[in-house]
Amino acid sequence: MQKNKSIIKFLLKFFGTYAVLFVFYSLYLDVYQDDSSSYTCAPITQNVANLTKHTIDFFGYNAEVKPHNNEFSIKILVNNKFVARVIEGCNAVSIIILFVSFVIAFSNRFLPTLLFLLVGSALIYGINVLRIALITLAIYKFPQYQNLLHTYVFPVIIYGFTFLLWIIWIKYFAFKK
Repeated sequence: MQKNKSIIKFLLKFFGTYAVLFVFYSLYLDVYQDDSSSYTCAPITQNVANLTKHTIDFFGYNAEVKPHNNEFSIKILVNNKFVARVIEGCNAVSIIILFVSFVIAFSNRFLPTLLFLLVGSALIYGINVLRIALITLAIYKFPQYQNLLHTYVFPVIIYGFTFLLWIIWIKYFAFKK
């Protein structure tokens, strides 16, 4: 019976947190993404695109970001060539929501949970920017592998890293008294 209580508690905390964060994020997008006059992306997506540009520049390429004219995305140009675009799904917020929901579902102490959420979310955000920069450069150099890179290789980076953080949370923090 205790095991069932633990599972139900986990599921309630996970799905409750996920639902609340999902609703807040949806409301945030509704405020910032209005296609009636322009296709301006939400500030967080713009920030990811700008950080990606700086990361690509750091690697010695000339990157530029421009808003897309007819969709919610930001174009990334490398050496004046349109290579990729950053859409709302690329900004890592959905993955951070999933990460936060899982950690909270296995939480038992406030301060360690809060610190792990802050550090983990920042790391996921940073890894995501690096991931987008690397996929953009890989597509720039090897356009014939675009589908393979975008569909298989680079999702492993963000999901694998998030899974690694979950393992660290469970192994070292979640059940410590």
